[in-house]
Amino acid sequence: MKVAVQSDSVKKAAVIVAHPDDETIWCGGTILMHPDWQWTVIVLCRGNDPDRAHRFYQAVKKIGATGRMEILNDAPEQVPLPDSQVQATILSLLLAKHFNFILTHSPYGEYTRHLRHEETSRAVISLWEKGCISATEIWMFAYEDGGKSYLPRPIKTAHKVVELPGDIWQEKYRIITELYGFGPESFEAKTAPKEEAFWCFRSVDALHEFISKGDKKL
Repeated sequence: MKVAVQSDSVKKAAVIVAHPDDETIWCGGTILMHPDWQWTVIVLCRGNDPDRAHRFYQAVKKIGATGRMEILNDAPEQVPLPDSQVQATILSLLLAKHFNFILTHSPYGEYTRHLRHEETSRAVISLWEKGCISATEIWMFAYEDGGKSYLPRPIKTAHKVVELPGDIWQEKYRIITELYGFGPESFEAKTAPKEEAFWCFRSVDALHEFISKGDKKL
């Protein structure tokens, strides 16, 4: 059944990601720049990791969001998960089904490569297409790493590139290093971009058209 779009004066935004810290690394600055929006962050993996889960809930509180987690398999071998399982997990975590904005991974992830990022993206696209969730716009993280030749970078040709003010980036960096506990030389701390980039879509057709072009920097 299609989800009815509701009018609301307060913008509602959902961040749907695979791991705790993805929300901060890829779009934490954007969240911090919109404290007037109602933010929901759902994470599909690591909900059964006491340390990581505790740090996640501290982080979402710091950025002014509410958060929920699940426990999808996140073992190093990255065994593929059924699309139906990933979709069902997303629906179980979302307390609302309509948002002004949904922010999530791109179908190609942000670096080479993490299967859970790609599966999360595909699940969000499918749920949007079927009308199980609705959004005025979907923003997909736009980063690439040159096939592991450098750390993930914002794609300058993305639809939306946000340069973070200094104080916003510093707060984002503090969340990564102090709340999540990643050291200055960690992948997470070095990656945390001072610019955040997104591919933005207002319709499923526009998204599919973009994917069909075969641009691996999506």
